[in-house]
Amino acid sequence: MVAAGYEKECSHAYSVSRREFLEESLSRLGLQKLSMDQVQKMQWNELEDEIEKWVKAVNVALRILFPSERRLCDRVFFAFNSVSDLSFMEVSRGSTIQLLNFADAVAISSRAPERLFKVLDVYEALRDLMPEFELMFSDQYCVLLRNEALAIWRRLGEAIRGIFMELENLIRRDPAKTPVPGGGLHPITRYVMNYIRAACRSRITLEQVFEEIVVPSASAVDYRDGDDRALSSSSLAVQMAWIMELLESNLEAKSKIYKDSALLAVFMMNNERYIVQKVKDSELGLLLGDDWIRKHAAKVKQYHVSYHRSSWSKVSGVLKIDNNAMSPTGASRSLKEKLKLFNSYFEEICKTQSTWIIFDEQLREELRNSVAGSLSPAYRNFIGRLQSNNDSGRYAERHIKFSVEDLEARIFELFQGSSGSGGGSK
Repeated sequence: MVAAGYEKECSHAYSVSRREFLEESLSRLGLQKLSMDQVQKMQWNELEDEIEKWVKAVNVALRILFPSERRLCDRVFFAFNSVSDLSFMEVSRGSTIQLLNFADAVAISSRAPERLFKVLDVYEALRDLMPEFELMFSDQYCVLLRNEALAIWRRLGEAIRGIFMELENLIRRDPAKTPVPGGGLHPITRYVMNYIRAACRSRITLEQVFEEIVVPSASAVDYRDGDDRALSSSSLAVQMAWIMELLESNLEAKSKIYKDSALLAVFMMNNERYIVQKVKDSELGLLLGDDWIRKHAAKVKQYHVSYHRSSWSKVSGVLKIDNNAMSPTGASRSLKEKLKLFNSYFEEICKTQSTWIIFDEQLREELRNSVAGSLSPAYRNFIGRLQSNNDSGRYAERHIKFSVEDLEARIFELFQGSSGSGGGSK
């Protein structure tokens, strides 16, 4: 029939039959025929399920169904290449458009941050199948389908970048209204750090998204392989550093709510420590680099010093003894007054700070040891001087509330936290 000049009629009859087979095959894979409008109006949990089905269907279509149809067309229309190409286009166009329209609807849908991971799935599926698209749709009849696949893949990359912009906006808009009890970990810190840690499991893909997009082909470098090159100057590294800066600025604004400067320091210490720990043990560490980690670990130490100065300088000052300033009687009176002040200050701090929280066990022990290490020797010297003074010795026996051991025990009860103090660290 083709040789007799009935190319179009023959091609049409063939295409109708095979097109129905392809559409039925996609349906068996669980893929619904959905308009772009229907996809965009779907509840997110429903769309997540559809994306999983789509990823499976598009891989089966491009790796199995379409190549089989291509081979069948070439056999049926042997020696009539143009008819074979036209027939393949007619057979596959409907199914291809169905697959691409779904991906396009995902690309132009909501940029809510929680959608990132499924959008990445769609992006990666199309990226990995671009060589198949180039191979299957290389003739003159299919060039529009191939170009559309490439355009949608790029729009998915734009969508991913847009989602990160929305994450930035979410951080900026998170209000500084109510302080976290006990200076604990703020929910925005936990959310952002766990989010970008999870995102960076797809680091190689995100590197590609944030760099100038290169069309993948059969001969192109495989982005999935990765390497050990320095990443600290990459576009993704810049993006992540910017998100970190926004988060820290947000936390600094929130810290101003605390009226107690020592509690402010505890809040910032907790959150900075959490950030550093999450960066160190993930792909983020590769992106941001050792210098970034060292710089922010130093910030934790600075807040440690600030806490110590704000909380304990007044207490330590009370324990200082001036040996030459006054007569023995005056010295005795001064020691008694100092003891009374010390007891008052120390009890007040312990009562207050026992409800504060340091979520990281190592940091908590470091802080307690630091306080005990500076306060215990001064207190031991002070009570020794008080007990050895003839005028104040009997007074000391009645009014010393804490032995050195008692003092240290109270210090090691600090930062236990209370319910609702935000101590969880996951």
